[in-house]
Amino acid sequence: TASSWMEAIEIENANPFGNAACVYTTNGGYADWFIGRFRAAMLGINIGIPVPREPFSFGGLYGTRSKYGDMDITGDGAMEFFTNRIKVTSKWPVPDLKELVGGATTGDEAPAPVDQANFAGRM
Repeated sequence: TASSWMEAIEIENANPFGNAACVYTTNGGYADWFIGRFRAAMLGINIGIPVPREPFSFGGLYGTRSKYGDMDITGDGAMEFFTNRIKVTSKWPVPDLKELVGGATTGDEAPAPVDQANFAGRM
């Protein structure tokens, strides 16, 4: 378990395979912070492992020890393998109605939601 955001990034980026990472959050700013720092190329926001399906081929990120390694990828994506194309998949929850209207019927403001991020993205 990571004790800070930076430690979570360091753990993920130390993986020599560099295929996928994900973060769970309700805050778009937090998601953007993580997506900009992950070294992986298949990134998920509120999605488990963001594996691209047909017609999107993917064999790994150049310079990593991905599943297929250099020059062994199928599909149109083979032409772009030596670039650092990144795919981000995201899913956002529907906000609670009380949060949208500013609180309960007493007129009190709704408490700020507590954001919990999950750093367990693994391939």
